[in-house]
Amino acid sequence: MLQNKKNIREQWLSTPIAYHLIAAMLVAGILLFLALKGLNTYTRHNKAVVIPDVKGMQLREAALFFENNGLRYSVVDSIYSKDVAPGAIVDVFPVAGSKVKDGRIVSLTLNATDVEKGAIPDVADLSFRQAHALMQAQGFSSIEIRYVPGTYRDLAIAVESGGKVLTPGERAPLSAALVLKVSDGGGDASDESGAEPADRPADENRQ
Repeated sequence: MLQNKKNIREQWLSTPIAYHLIAAMLVAGILLFLALKGLNTYTRHNKAVVIPDVKGMQLREAALFFENNGLRYSVVDSIYSKDVAPGAIVDVFPVAGSKVKDGRIVSLTLNATDVEKGAIPDVADLSFRQAHALMQAQGFSSIEIRYVPGTYRDLAIAVESGGKVLTPGERAPLSAALVLKVSDGGGDASDESGAEPADRPADENRQ
């Protein structure tokens, strides 16, 4: 009986179908091996690169770190920060210390080279609270309230910086020290528009 099974196997192996099937299996195995090998090479299996900490560096300096680690970089955004020098790197993605494949593109955010500025709002004839809030809304953070002679108490008159009156719409650094001039309501000096008391309308002089 064993002899019969051996004869049947030999007869089957000698048929064209058996040859084609075996050849197909060998080809499939070779293709699978090559595919796995290629995928392993493409993904650089088990080869990782650590993102260097380049925050605070200038772009030219950081570029050497990326090149030495087999990484590429792309500047995707710029913001203004007082914590780092102009033009320096503020943020990195993926974050420093992350393990990535070599050749990965690292996204960088740079600090703006120009000081961030905002437009001086028109504060004339507003209450000093409204004027102060409006200036803060524009991004100004260093605002001094200074009372000066004027007719109406707590009425905003103008905005100054370094002794110079700033016109509405004029741009100034958001970190600049600004002075919001506010009327003290004394009524014994020029009014909020800058006119002398004698130039005021008669109904204002009677108030």
